[in-house]
Amino acid sequence: MEAAQLVELAVKLVAVMLLVPAAGLVLGYTELKVMAHMQSRLGPMEAGRFHGWAQLIADGLKFLQKEDVVPQAADRFVFKAAPAVVLISTFSLLVVIPFGSDSRLWIENLDVGLFYALAVGALGVIGVLMAGWASNNKYSLIGALRAAAQLMAYELPLVLAAVAVAVQAQSLSLVGIVEAQANFKIAGIPVPYVIPQFLGFVIFVTASVAELSRTPFDMPIAESELVTGPYTEYTGFRFLFFFLAEYAGMFALSAIAATIFLGGYWVPGVPQNLSVIVGPIALFAKTGLVAFIMMWIRSTFPRLREDQLQQLAWKYLIPLSLLNIFLVGTGVALAAR
Repeated sequence: MEAAQLVELAVKLVAVMLLVPAAGLVLGYTELKVMAHMQSRLGPMEAGRFHGWAQLIADGLKFLQKEDVVPQAADRFVFKAAPAVVLISTFSLLVVIPFGSDSRLWIENLDVGLFYALAVGALGVIGVLMAGWASNNKYSLIGALRAAAQLMAYELPLVLAAVAVAVQAQSLSLVGIVEAQANFKIAGIPVPYVIPQFLGFVIFVTASVAELSRTPFDMPIAESELVTGPYTEYTGFRFLFFFLAEYAGMFALSAIAATIFLGGYWVPGVPQNLSVIVGPIALFAKTGLVAFIMMWIRSTFPRLREDQLQQLAWKYLIPLSLLNIFLVGTGVALAAR
């Protein structure tokens, strides 16, 4: 690899490392205000004066000042490594997301980029299990096992919903999927895959919320039952890593959903010379829309029981995702004739 390519790769990696905390702060603050409006309350208003814009920055500084406590009976190495494993899986997701049509706006265009993203996203469950087991706390272990059962159950509909997209696009590359959507038309009108695959989009977003253990799928941390589950023994910046990973994960999964269902950086009618500028703006706008839907779900639905959570995955989402693949495959086969 030439020196220029190494420099370009380093710049891209630094940009991703800066994007993750920035996205976490923006989405975290947005959620505070979205939920405040939906629940008819003010929310934080003091930090930073204007609508409490600095609240999450203040929270982050507070966490950094707290003592880093490791339980005496804990496995110290595994305990300390668990937050990093969870956060690294989120960083890895952004490697294959194309932010524009220019190759400088993505890190790597893998031929199996879609499956790579889904595979590294599943690494987070390993970090959660590490946290629960290494804490040497029964509540943490129960929370970690709940998380593992939930993440494995909802990983299936998440992957199957993405498979239907790959079938229609006939590509596993995220760039190839965006280009396929740009050439896809219904009655001569270019439309993204969310139109013919709305069912798959609903399944993907629902499974993404469950993968992030967000309400109404927050059984692994269930404050009233498990005292934040696998994170019970974590303090200071290590707990901050878990907190940041949730919002960074929401950004990453929203970006993947926006890419494979909403066309990603593609905007109909935009000429090639403007797509480099318009593309990233379009992707961030679509990502924000999907993230807003996740916030809306959190503000609307109460927490499910553990049996309801599993029934939703195994009895409804997985069969529906298989049906979606069958319908999409049939449609592609008929169109090829």
